[in-house]
Amino acid sequence: MVHVIARLLQACLVMLCVALVGFLVFQFVGDPVLALVGQETSIEDREALRESLGLNDPILVQYARFVGDALQGDLGISYSFNRDVSEMIAERLPATIELVLLSGLLALVIAIPAGIYTGINRKGGWAQALMALSVIGVSIPSFLLGILMILVFSVWLNWLPSFGRGDVAGAFGFRSSLFTLDGLSHALMPAAVLCLFQMGVILRLVRAEMLEVLRTDYIRFAWARGLPARSVYLHHALKNTLVPVITAIGLQLSALFAFSIITERVFQWPGMGSLLLHAIEQSDIPLLAAYLIFVGLVFTVSNLVVDALYALIDPRIRHGGG
Repeated sequence: MVHVIARLLQACLVMLCVALVGFLVFQFVGDPVLALVGQETSIEDREALRESLGLNDPILVQYARFVGDALQGDLGISYSFNRDVSEMIAERLPATIELVLLSGLLALVIAIPAGIYTGINRKGGWAQALMALSVIGVSIPSFLLGILMILVFSVWLNWLPSFGRGDVAGAFGFRSSLFTLDGLSHALMPAAVLCLFQMGVILRLVRAEMLEVLRTDYIRFAWARGLPARSVYLHHALKNTLVPVITAIGLQLSALFAFSIITERVFQWPGMGSLLLHAIEQSDIPLLAAYLIFVGLVFTVSNLVVDALYALIDPRIRHGGG
């Protein structure tokens, strides 16, 4: 419990720092008043608007107001859309979550068994092929891989649609394109592009940790006791490879939210990435600041989840040891 409370306090401190960066971006990159009014607006009207927005207050007061509004879900008004930023994020976030969940699930389902297999049979032909695939996934840029997949599967073979999100349906109280066949067909290629990079990183890490653990004394003792191979590999070896692997998985899945921008643009996926690119093109500071806070929140929450999983896996952490 003490471990969890300490991590929660650290997470709150991190989010305050992220909010400070977002506030500084909002405050000092451009003039909000100039973005909200036209060139013909008089100086008196501009000063009145600045006073009404509280921009003449001390910096600490403005920062406290910014944090309080953010905690209530108020992230400002978009300059280019003239809409509430929170509403725009709520509209785009489900599409990005769908892509992240599908690509993350594919990466974990493929990478962890493949990493175990290549660690056990490191000189086999299939293991070498999987390692080559992991290198390709890490090396090829996502935009190039996306264009190649569109060329092959959409243009040449005409198997999958090349852009868009597809039909949306409701199930279990949620609405998602993953609940329809058309939506799955639209999401498969962008999810595969994101999956290949994550898969390559996780596969190679699982393999490296498995090779390291298999050389330890307690694994030799397990073999000496005559335990079956399945028990040695999956119960003794795999469990002790999970701590560094969980760290990588948490960071990689968090990075999918932050760095799926290019993939969403290539496949015209209506998610957070396309919203960020629009904010950059239009110099929409409230959108940029809100996206920064959102990404910081995703990484902070993922780190909290990883720390909680540490406590479940490693008894030394759970009982306050080293």
